[in-house]
Amino acid sequence: MIEMNVAGIALDARNGHPIVVLNDSTKRRALPIWIGMAEASAISRALDNFKPERPMTHDLLLNLITALGYKVKQVEINELAANTYFATILLVIDDPEHKLDTTKSIDARPSDAIALALRAKAPIFVSAQVVADGTIPADFEKDEAEAQEFKKFIDNLKASDFKPKSD
Repeated sequence: MIEMNVAGIALDARNGHPIVVLNDSTKRRALPIWIGMAEASAISRALDNFKPERPMTHDLLLNLITALGYKVKQVEINELAANTYFATILLVIDDPEHKLDTTKSIDARPSDAIALALRAKAPIFVSAQVVADGTIPADFEKDEAEAQEFKKFIDNLKASDFKPKSD
């Protein structure tokens, strides 16, 4: 699992649909996930630290989780199948005195899991397979510089650089 952060909400230029964009810690890879307008609004409010007078849906969900004695440990975006992302919310009992180690795993849409994670200040993880299948380069200059450096390395290799392994 790779920890990622919410870079922000963007709009798809082709159709106006909202996209939540996650970045890895190096900001070299971006994971765009198309979401609904309501979820985009919920994520934007959390990013802006907006506190409504009355709880909105994701605030209510977090209130329920904590009232039942749990806390959001993390969310995981763990699968991409047929252009659909799947996520899991991991809850743990919030009982540091008794050191209970009870974890509950809840199936969720990534947009809802992200909105909840932002409110709970919980980390967002993405599986290595989803990163491999769903991310796009976010830093073309660094990617190009590394490609040129590797090409230069390959061009300067000689057969004598490879020594047979001795037993």
